[in-house]
Amino acid sequence: MKKGCYDRYSEERLKNAINVKSCIREAMGNYLRNNGFTEISPVIISPETDPLHHSTGKAGFEYYKGRYQLTKSMILHKQISLLALDKVFVFSPNVRLEPVELADTGKHLVEFTQLDLEVAGATRDDILTIVEELVTHVLNHVKDKCKEELDYFDRELNIPKPPFEKIKYHHAYNKYGRIFEEVLSHEKQQPFWIIDFPSDEREFYDREDPSRPGILMDMDLIYPEGFGEALSGGEREFDPKRIVGRMNEQELELEEFKLYLEFAEKGLPSSAGFGIGLERMTRFVCGLNDIKDTCLFPKMPGTIGL
Repeated sequence: MKKGCYDRYSEERLKNAINVKSCIREAMGNYLRNNGFTEISPVIISPETDPLHHSTGKAGFEYYKGRYQLTKSMILHKQISLLALDKVFVFSPNVRLEPVELADTGKHLVEFTQLDLEVAGATRDDILTIVEELVTHVLNHVKDKCKEELDYFDRELNIPKPPFEKIKYHHAYNKYGRIFEEVLSHEKQQPFWIIDFPSDEREFYDREDPSRPGILMDMDLIYPEGFGEALSGGEREFDPKRIVGRMNEQELELEEFKLYLEFAEKGLPSSAGFGIGLERMTRFVCGLNDIKDTCLFPKMPGTIGL
């Protein structure tokens, strides 16, 4: 194939994917505003950010006798924002220095945008309902507004019907082992939930079920057709003693979270929420093999991009 033909093909593919991602973002924002949510500004740099349970490098810089980190996720800031607002969302740029081993998964980026959402006083069941209504709304909107783009990708969207299937972590793990997400994602034809993760699999801010020690009130939404994880979320720990206890279990340095802990001591509201990646949703909607085809300037693990 001639280089020029390949370039035109790549540009056309990228243009259509970006149009779909823009439509997804528009549908998300309008739906949430119409349902009583307030959009807040993203936090790009902070002394404290999501520690994340899996291996990601710290990205940051020294400034004025201190150190800022680039945001991995806005979970800590979302919780604190609920002291002023009841229902918030943000299109948050996230930076995660993923290991090079994830370069070929087709679904990992070093820099991506996440719709982050949090609701004061909400339970996991409340958030499950919000997600299912939001996802079906977005897919219907894209199906209606992006006919040309979907035709280009030869993609027919099947709109899922809530409620989505729920599968408990231990059931999936016992049946399929560590790769249960990949296996189930290829088996299913509709999005589905993985719920009730063990506490040692997640972050300190994920709330433990009071009636089931060691089990968290959290969830992952998984795309079908092998596209994998869509979002993570759940209920949050808000009691300062439990937060510190979970931090100690995970051997985190309390000093690194002193500003967050000051807010927790003053009193954080109970809450639940989630984060869903725009690029991953675009990859799923368009049926793309590689997530880099959803970005104008993709940053891939193990490489340097513009």
